[in-house]
Amino acid sequence: MEFQFTRNTLMGEYYVKCSMGHEVVGRWLQEEIGKNRHKIEEVDQLIELAKSNPAQELKLLGTEISLSIHDNEVVVEENVLAHEQELEGEFDFYDSEASASCGLDDFELLIERWIDFLGY
Repeated sequence: MEFQFTRNTLMGEYYVKCSMGHEVVGRWLQEEIGKNRHKIEEVDQLIELAKSNPAQELKLLGTEISLSIHDNEVVVEENVLAHEQELEGEFDFYDSEASASCGLDDFELLIERWIDFLGY
């Protein structure tokens, strides 16, 4: 997974852009975690817990987008997808931008680089 961070110094805003197929990961990091140190620490602790116990399924529920980690795989998906199953495939194209997965190592690198970018 490739990613890029940018900062609007005039507005004090930070942006995350992830490679095609992983856009929702960037949106999750930008919108659900952002610059909030407490949330960043929570994600960091979740990663450490997942590394020490890969068989356990861990979740971090967000307002719009949630994260789950299981068997060294990270899944980020919009919360609306849980309800979409009732609609039986009407949003297949939308799903490609609403859900993404990556390995725990790639995800950990993303979070480490985000922390470095923010200067924490």
